[in-house]
Amino acid sequence: MKQDSDAVNIPVCFISNHEGFLGSIKNFIKDFVVTEIDVTGQRVNSAAATQTPNCASPDKNDETSAECKWKNYSPVSQDTDVSADCGLDVTIPSPGSFDLSVILGQSVSEELEQFVLTLKEKPNKQELSLGSFADKHHRANVHRAVRHRFPFLMTVTIQPEIRVREDPDYRELSHLVTEDEAEDFFRFIDAKVRGSSYTFGPDDDKDHRTTVHHFLSRRFGKLVETKSFTDQGTTAISVRLREQGRPKKRTAEERKEEEVYTAFTLRKENLETLEAISYMAAALGVLPSDFTYAGIKDKRAITYQSMVVKKVSLKEKMAEFEKRGMRLSQIRSVSEPLRLGRLQGNHFDLVVRDLRPHGASDAHSSGADTGFVNYYGPQRFGSVKSVQSDRVGLALLKEDMVSAVRLFFTPEDGNDPQNHAKRHFIQTDNAKESLALMPLSKARERLMLRALNRYGTGPDGCTQAWLSLPHSMRVFYPHAYCSRVWNEAVAHRLTTLGHSARRGDLVWRQEDTGESSSAQIHVVTDQEEDEGVYTLAHVLLPMPGNTAKYPENAMGTWFQERLARDGLDDCRFRVSSLKLNLPGCYRPLLASPSNLSYQLQRAAWKQDSLTLTLNFDLDSSCYATICLREIMKCDP
Repeated sequence: MKQDSDAVNIPVCFISNHEGFLGSIKNFIKDFVVTEIDVTGQRVNSAAATQTPNCASPDKNDETSAECKWKNYSPVSQDTDVSADCGLDVTIPSPGSFDLSVILGQSVSEELEQFVLTLKEKPNKQELSLGSFADKHHRANVHRAVRHRFPFLMTVTIQPEIRVREDPDYRELSHLVTEDEAEDFFRFIDAKVRGSSYTFGPDDDKDHRTTVHHFLSRRFGKLVETKSFTDQGTTAISVRLREQGRPKKRTAEERKEEEVYTAFTLRKENLETLEAISYMAAALGVLPSDFTYAGIKDKRAITYQSMVVKKVSLKEKMAEFEKRGMRLSQIRSVSEPLRLGRLQGNHFDLVVRDLRPHGASDAHSSGADTGFVNYYGPQRFGSVKSVQSDRVGLALLKEDMVSAVRLFFTPEDGNDPQNHAKRHFIQTDNAKESLALMPLSKARERLMLRALNRYGTGPDGCTQAWLSLPHSMRVFYPHAYCSRVWNEAVAHRLTTLGHSARRGDLVWRQEDTGESSSAQIHVVTDQEEDEGVYTLAHVLLPMPGNTAKYPENAMGTWFQERLARDGLDDCRFRVSSLKLNLPGCYRPLLASPSNLSYQLQRAAWKQDSLTLTLNFDLDSSCYATICLREIMKCDP
C-alpha cells in the first residue's frame, strides 16, 4: 500500500498487511516522551547515566562503554568504516583491557596471536582478517580491544569485515625508542585523552632526541607537540596532545581553564533542540557553537538528552530556563565535548488516544514483527511549513547563497515577532532593521542578519551569513535535502522492485570473501537473488554524497535522474566556500523497535474511548512517528 502524507510530504510504503487503527498522538505534551540512550545503553535521565565516566575514562569492565566510528582522526588510525550515521567523527577513549578470546572467539584470537609473532620475527605487509561483525558496537569493541592489546597493529574495516596489519609508524618508532615505550606511546595516541601527556624514558643524547622530535613532528605533528625537559640531571622528551585551534604555549592556569566542560541532561518541552540551544546561549552570553549534543530531539514532546557546554556557570539561569520549558539536571564537569551521533538510540514512551477498538493489539504485534520502512521523519525537514529545510539545502548544494538565505528567511503565516522580522527582511532587504525586530532568543537568525548587515545581501554577504552559523547548523540543510531524496528513493524501490532483495541491491557483506580492501559494500548477484540469500531487511540505500556507491539496478538510474532533475547531475556534494563536505552513507531500508511493550485501556475521562500506551527503543536516526504509522496504517 502506498500513499502520500500531505502534511510533511513524506511517502508512505507499508510493510505489513494488518488493518491498523485510527488514533491521535501528541494531544498533550506528556503523551510523547523521548529519552536519549547513551553509548553505554543507559537512559540519560537515569541515575546510572550520571555514574558513567566521561569519554576520557570509561569503565574498564564495560565493553560497550564507547560507540566508535574510527574516521582517520590521526595518522595512526586508518579505518575506512562506513556508517549509517553519515560518518560523524567520534573521539576514541582509552578502552582498558579486554579479553580477545571473548570478543573474537578462541580460534581467531589464537590466529591473531600467531600473526603477531610472525610480525615480531619478520616484519611484512600481510593482512589478517578477523572476520565479519554485523553489529557496529561489536565492531567498535574489536577495534578498541585489538589496538589496545597490540598497539603496533592497524585495524581496517571493510564493513562489516575487520582486518589488521602492521602499523609502519610503530615499526619506525620502535627503532628509535624501546618497544615498550613505542607500545605505550601508541596507546596514548589511541586514547586521545584531552589534555593528557606521555613522557619517554631518560635520553641524554641530544642528537638522538632531535631525531625523535623530528619523527614525532613529521608523523603526528597535527596531533601532538613535543618538548625536552630536564629533571634531577636527566633529560627526557614529553609529548602532549594539541588543543585544536589553541596557541602552542599556554600557562598551566590557562590550560586548566580550557580543558573544563560542563555536562548536563536537558529536559525540554515544546522546543526544538537548536531553539533551546539558541535561547540558553543568549541567556548565558555564549555562542550556540559552545554547546555540543549527540542528536536533535522532537519539538512537540518532552525530551531528555545529554549536552555539554564550554565551562560556564548554569545555576544562576536555571530558574529562567524553567520558565521557557527547559530543566537542567545531572550537572557535572567533564573533560571533552559531545559528538553528533554519540548515542545508541532513543527510548519512547507514547500515548495514542481515541483509538477505534478493532485491530489495536493485532496491529501492534504485526508492526513489531515486520519492522517499518526507515523513512526520515518530519523533524528532519524543520518545522516551517512554507519552506522545508531540504529546499534550503538544495540551494546551498547549488551554491546559490542568495536564494538559500531568502528561503531561510521565508516567513510562515502569522505575525509573531520572529515571522514579522523575517517578512520585513524579505520585503525590504534591510538586515539592520530586521535584526532590531528579531527576538533575542533566535540566535541563528540574528547571527545571519548581523553578517548580512555587515557584508551586504549579495552573494559574498550571503556566504558570510551562512559561515556565521556553527558547522552543525550549516550542514543540517544539505543533509535535509539528501534525506528527502532518500525517502523518495525508498518509496520508488518498494513500488518498482518489490519487498525482496534483488540483483544490484546493496547490502553489507556478511561473510569474509577475501575481496580487496577497496570494497565496502556488497552488490547482490543474480544467484543470490534466486537463492534468497538476502532479505529486504538486509537492503541498504545510499544517501547521496561524493563517496556513495549507488545500486547496480534500476535504482542507480533513478538516483541519477532524480539528482539531475534538481540540477545536481554534476554535483560534487562539497561546498568549499561553506566548508561543507557530504561523503554520503548507507541507511538500512527497514528498521525495527526493540524492548517493546504496550497496554490497551479505556480512558478514565471517557469510557467509550480506548487509549494505547507504547514503550520501545529505536536506533539513532530512526523516527517513532514513522514506526507508529506502520502500526496504525495512517498518519498518527
